[in-house]
Amino acid sequence: MRVIRSISSMQRVSLAWKRAGVRIALVPTMGYLHAGHLSLIERARKVAGPRGKVVVSIYVNPTQFAPTEDLSRYPRDLRRDLQLCRRKGVDVVFAPDNADIYPNTPGAEFSTWVTEEKVSRGMEGASRPGHFRGVATIVAKLFNIVLPDVAVFGAKDYQQAAVVQRMARDLNFPLKVVVAPTVREPDGLAMSSRNKYLEGPLRSDALVLSGAIRRARNAVKMQRGSRTALSAARLKQDLGTFIRNVPSARLDYVEFFDPRTLVPVSEVKSGVHMALAVFIGKTRLIDNARL
Repeated sequence: MRVIRSISSMQRVSLAWKRAGVRIALVPTMGYLHAGHLSLIERARKVAGPRGKVVVSIYVNPTQFAPTEDLSRYPRDLRRDLQLCRRKGVDVVFAPDNADIYPNTPGAEFSTWVTEEKVSRGMEGASRPGHFRGVATIVAKLFNIVLPDVAVFGAKDYQQAAVVQRMARDLNFPLKVVVAPTVREPDGLAMSSRNKYLEGPLRSDALVLSGAIRRARNAVKMQRGSRTALSAARLKQDLGTFIRNVPSARLDYVEFFDPRTLVPVSEVKSGVHMALAVFIGKTRLIDNARL
């Protein structure tokens, strides 16, 4: 396994693979890898094929963090990440520096951004202004640096995957975006690098997210066959009360929407998608599921 830090070196390697007809699969990450990331690597290996190459990028992208967010304390452990990648048979880990990704040369500062203006509007886009501009920009740069034939993202970040898919389509990137299922802990908590922050009772309190999803699914199940539609506003109110009953929990948002367009719906039924963000203490967690 090679570790590449410079953009030019990564591009040279990718171009050589391209000339040889080698299929490239990219897994973009911010590091501190867990079983969810490893499942994405496994998926990438499958879609790359027996002769294909798997590239994992490890880069904590500063432009998708707001000034009040956890950029400085976001968990990092590159040595451990490299060991995990090596065990999974990753071909290249691309781990660039900030100065290379966002050059700040006087008179030639970085000033070009990618903005998706539709599926990024609500939920994370509304709660974290500028977040998806940072996501879309770094992903576009990775696509141009690694030149993948396929890129694998996790469904836990459902809206992020939708933004990337729309960007790839609208800007004609010659690749396929694959969205792999969310990986959960045995008790239902969606795997996340930020779970590291959950100490003591906060770990069990975090189960309120998956508990809210189960509660919504039960509400949909009970409504089947009824002539009365299940109101999204009423279900949001019910889930808000459910979440506030956990002392450390603070609801950021809960939304019900069409899974293809991400347009919010007023009535909740089977097939509608749900997403929510909840602060557990100071840690902000997200989750989502099809109802």
